[in-house]
Amino acid sequence: MAIVFFIIIILIVWMLLANIRIVPQAYAVVLERLGAYRATWNTGIHIKLPFIERVARKVNLKEQVVDFPPQPVITKDNVTMQIDTVVFFQITDPKLFAYGVESPIMAIENLSATTLRNIIGDMELDETLTSREVINTKMRASLDVATDPWGIKVNRVELKNIIPPAAIQDAMEKQMKAERERREAILKAEGEKRSTILVAEGHKQSAILDAEAEKQAAILRAEAQKERMIKEAEGQAEAVLKVQQATAEGLRMIREAGADESVLTLKSLETLAKVADGQATKIIIPSDIQGIAGLATSLKEIVSDKQ
Repeated sequence: MAIVFFIIIILIVWMLLANIRIVPQAYAVVLERLGAYRATWNTGIHIKLPFIERVARKVNLKEQVVDFPPQPVITKDNVTMQIDTVVFFQITDPKLFAYGVESPIMAIENLSATTLRNIIGDMELDETLTSREVINTKMRASLDVATDPWGIKVNRVELKNIIPPAAIQDAMEKQMKAERERREAILKAEGEKRSTILVAEGHKQSAILDAEAEKQAAILRAEAQKERMIKEAEGQAEAVLKVQQATAEGLRMIREAGADESVLTLKSLETLAKVADGQATKIIIPSDIQGIAGLATSLKEIVSDKQ
């Protein structure tokens, strides 16, 4: 009896432990009782009734990423291309996710391919290649509405690759090469133009500096000529002044020595001759010398009349 009782105790403990569930963070558990939905367990510890309750599904509530393979689509201008998409989704209602659709990922893939074909079918090739953001927004809105009854929220849809046919790829590469060459030619022409402008500006500045230098040189030469002429005039004036001072000093010494008026007159005439022999254009003659000159002229006329 002791052994039977011990076995019963072990079975009870085992059953209790087997029916204890710990739900981790970011997960949820869908519980069924006798095959019908009973409750949704969130994070924490839970105990289910043995034999009549069971865990139907454990649901991941974190955001998930699914990468779908390329899908063939046809544009409005009848160009077939391959486009693969990446869908970011999150389960918001574990009950709807468990009972809403059989294979949620497959359903999202098929729905994504259908939606992509509808959107690309209304766009031409060039618009498709340049409107990724528009396509992403339209797909996200359409998928979010369609997956809402499944307890799924589509957060973002991205076009991973857009692969046009090989012939169109070659044409696009040639167009891009021609565009690069055109831009290179434009940049080169702009660089040459700018270089020519800079050279012309340099010549202009050089000519201006040369003219300014010539102007300053002419001004300096004129200033030097002017200064030279002033110095020469001052030297001549000083020389005349010194001669006159020396003559005056000589006359004063002769007078002090007792020379008569005739000697003084003769010295005056000699001084006048020396002054007249210079480069002066005007000579001031004393009045007494003017009288002697007039007397000399009269004597010359009388001698001439006698002869």
